[in-house]
Amino acid sequence: MNELVRVLRLGRSGRGRLALAVCAGVGATGAAVALAGVSAWLIARAAERPPVLYLMVAIVAVRAFGLSRGVLRYVERLAGHDAAFRVLADVRATVVDRLARLLPGGARAMSRGEMTARFVGDVDGLLDLWVRVVLPGAVAGVVAIASVVAMALILPVAGVVLATTLVLAGVVAPAVASRWSATAQRTIAPDRGEYQRRVLEVLDGAAELTVLGRLDERLDELDRLDGSLRRAEARTSFAAGIGSAIAVVAAGAAIVGSLWFGAAAIERGDLGGPAFAVIVLLPFAVHEAVGALAPVAAALPGLRVSARRVCEVIDAPDPVAEPAESADLPDGPIGLEIRGLRAGWPGGPMVLDGVDLAVAAGTTVAIVGPSGAGKSTLAAALVRFIDPTAGTIVVTGAECSVDTRTVVGDELRRDMGWCTQDAHVFDSTLRANLALADPAADDGAILAALTGARLGSFVASLPEGLDTMVGEHGRALSGGERQRLGLARLLLADPRIVVFDEPTEHLDDDTARAVMHDLLDATAGRTVIVITHRTDLLRGVDRVVALRDGRLVEPAEVPTAANLVCGAPTDAGAPSACRSSIGGPDR
Repeated sequence: MNELVRVLRLGRSGRGRLALAVCAGVGATGAAVALAGVSAWLIARAAERPPVLYLMVAIVAVRAFGLSRGVLRYVERLAGHDAAFRVLADVRATVVDRLARLLPGGARAMSRGEMTARFVGDVDGLLDLWVRVVLPGAVAGVVAIASVVAMALILPVAGVVLATTLVLAGVVAPAVASRWSATAQRTIAPDRGEYQRRVLEVLDGAAELTVLGRLDERLDELDRLDGSLRRAEARTSFAAGIGSAIAVVAAGAAIVGSLWFGAAAIERGDLGGPAFAVIVLLPFAVHEAVGALAPVAAALPGLRVSARRVCEVIDAPDPVAEPAESADLPDGPIGLEIRGLRAGWPGGPMVLDGVDLAVAAGTTVAIVGPSGAGKSTLAAALVRFIDPTAGTIVVTGAECSVDTRTVVGDELRRDMGWCTQDAHVFDSTLRANLALADPAADDGAILAALTGARLGSFVASLPEGLDTMVGEHGRALSGGERQRLGLARLLLADPRIVVFDEPTEHLDDDTARAVMHDLLDATAGRTVIVITHRTDLLRGVDRVVALRDGRLVEPAEVPTAANLVCGAPTDAGAPSACRSSIGGPDR
C-alpha cells in the first residue's frame, strides 16, 4: 500500500482538479440519492391528494436534482479525467527522467520488453488509481455517511440497517474481491512484461527463427503465456463478480430491513406513508454508488503491483553520483589520464581492475583486446555512464586537471563524445537524426558534418536530400552509411575528446577499412580513443595498448607490415584477414 501512496503523491499538478472532481462527484451522487428520496416522498404524498401547493417544493426539488445530477456528473468526469491525465503526465515525466539516467549504465539487465511494460503498461494502468479508486471511493464515502445520517433522522433503526449494509457493500465486499484477486493480479504485470519481451524477440528475429525452423516453437510459447494471462485476468473477473454479488445481497438486505422496520414503525404510528417510501427507496440509490467499489477493489492488487514496479524504477540507485556543482573543464586542447581504474556495471562483477593510461591532447590511442576484456566498460566509465569504484579519470589541460567525478555527466559529455558500435538511428529524416547533436544547427552546419563523415555526395544524390526518411533503425541505409551518420552526428556535436567503441563491428572488411580511415581522418587534431578488437585497421594511430581481463598489458606498437602476419596487403594498406602480435585473430 505504501507504493500506492507514493504514486499518489507524485501527481502534484492534478490535485486541485481532483478535489474539484470529488466535489462534483459528491454533488452528482448526492443529487441522485436525493432525487430518489424526494421522488419517493412526492409520489407517496401525492397519493394522499393534498393541495398542490403542498407539493410545489418537492416538485421543484425533483427538477433541480434531476438537472444538477447530469451537469455535476459531466463536471466530475471532465475534471476527474483531466486530473488523472495531469497526474499521469507527472508520473511519466518522473519515470522517463529516471530511465534516462539509468539506461546507459544502470539497467542493462532490463530487457526492452520489460522496459516497455513498465513505462507503458504499468504507468498507464495507474490511470485507474485516480479514476476508478480514489475518485469513486471518496465520493461513495461522503455520500454514504450523509445518507446514513439522513436515514437516522427519519428512522434511527433504518439508519443502523443502512450503515450495516453499506459496511458490507463498501468494506467487506471490496476486501473479499481484493483478496480473491490478489494472487492472480500479482502475476499479471510481470507476465505481461515477459510477454512483451517475447513478442519483441519474435519480431526482431523472425527471419532467423524462420530459417532455423524455430518460429512455430516461439509462437507456441507466446500462446502458452497468453493463455496464462487470460486465466489470471479471468480469476480477477471472478473475484470482481464475488464482490459484486456480496454488494447486491447487501443492497437487498438494506431494502428488506427498511421495509421490515418501516412497517413496524407505521404500525406504532411513528412513521408516515411518505417517509416510509423514502426509507425504502433511498437505499437503492446509495448502494448503487457504493456497490461499484467491489470491482474496483478486485483490480487494486494489480495496481499495487504496477505501483511497486514503477517505484522500483524510481528508487533504482544512480549509476553515477552527480556533484552538487559541476567543475569547469580546462580550456583549449584536453587529454585524459586514467589512474588505477577499477569499474564494473551496477549489480555485476568487477570488469576493470587497475587500468592506467595517459592520452595526450590531440593524439589518437587505440585500445585493443578480445570480446569480454572490458573495452565497452572502459568507454562507459570515460563518459560517466558508470562511476569507478576505485581510481580516477582525469581530464588534463595546459593549466589544470579535473577529475571527471567533479563534472556533471551531461556537461562532461558535451566535450567527450562516444560513438558506439551500433549508433541508434531514429525512424525520421537525416536532418532530424543529426539535429539531435545540435538542435540549433542550420543546414550548412549539418551538410558540413555529413561531408566530414564522407556522406556529402551520398546526401546530394538523394532526391529529398536532408528530408530523406532513413526508416526504422536506419534500414534505408547500409551498415557503413549508418556508422558514418553516427560519426556526422558526433562531428556536429563537436566534442574535444572522441571515444569510438568498436566502430567497425558488423561491417565487411572493405567497408570497415574505409569507415575507420574516414573516422580517423575526420577527427584529426582531436583527442581520440579507438576501442576495437581489429588490429588490422589501426594504421595511422599514434599508440596502441592492449586490454585483457580488465587490465592493460604491455603497450603494443602501431600495426605495420612488420608486425602483421597475414596475406598480401590491400589497397588500403591493411590486410583483409590477419593476425597481429597484440590482438589475436581478426574477427
